[in-house]
Amino acid sequence: MIVRAIVTAPLPPHIIQWPAAAATCENPMSQTISSETPRSHPLLKRAWRSHTRLGLSAAAAVAVTLAFASPSLVAQEAATKPDAAPAKSSFTDTQKGEIETIVKDYLLKHPEIFLEIQSALESKMEEVQAERLKTALAAHADALFRDPDAPVAGNPKGDVTVVEFFDYNCGYCKRGFPDVAKLIKSDPNVRVVFRELPILSKGSEEAARIAIAASMQGKYWDFHTRMIEFKGQADEASAMKIAEKAGLDIARIKKDMKSEKVDSEIKKVRELAQNLGINGTPHFIVGNRSIPGAPQDLFEQLTSDVAAVRKDGCTSC
Repeated sequence: MIVRAIVTAPLPPHIIQWPAAAATCENPMSQTISSETPRSHPLLKRAWRSHTRLGLSAAAAVAVTLAFASPSLVAQEAATKPDAAPAKSSFTDTQKGEIETIVKDYLLKHPEIFLEIQSALESKMEEVQAERLKTALAAHADALFRDPDAPVAGNPKGDVTVVEFFDYNCGYCKRGFPDVAKLIKSDPNVRVVFRELPILSKGSEEAARIAIAASMQGKYWDFHTRMIEFKGQADEASAMKIAEKAGLDIARIKKDMKSEKVDSEIKKVRELAQNLGINGTPHFIVGNRSIPGAPQDLFEQLTSDVAAVRKDGCTSC
């Protein structure tokens, strides 16, 4: 049936599509379209629903129309194939008008059809995206969870790893930082990996380079805390001042920030984010769960996901 075909149509298989969370700084250069990911995370479900509700209603109306007109439309669809013989509509203009009236009356009498189709489409997309997420995380698990060069805070040998992709000029990253710090302070067995993803400006990359250089001196967390809490524009000038206040060797910072190692780290994280379909900050990954953006209940979501990983385990992390 045509309605079923529309509801169950698979998405293109080449990319993980994350929801466009309201509390996310988006990469202005990215062409990736965000849309949906597993039902297991409340934020993703809410974000996807609000983002697509109008589109789903329109799709539902089209689907019902197609269902009523299926005999002739199937014939017309077949006629568009190269090897198919031309086919004419089996409906007269009068019959088409009657069908339109029937569809309109049906939708007015049964508006719940929109919710039924929306629910079926959500379920199908969630199944598809959950499998893609699982596959992508498994394929890049070592780079994501076990990169020896990635800066780490909390317990380096913690039993659960939280990964955050962020940008120092992202206001939502700054808003979410107190919850990240609270998680580290309240859970002695959590390990937090920070991935510098400077997507917003040249200044973002300059600050990220200095942060990675600070990590090479063993003072990443001190610098990161000061930098993410800084109220002004993050760039080389502001980051250097913060590095000096943190007691870093500034001469070494200036040298290391331009080193091949720092170049490699910036490039590596960008490629990792691209492979995972991440184009906004902040973005948190806990096991096979994801939190795009910095929602008001970020701490609760992080602790809930950490607890779930401890209980259920994680095959990739």
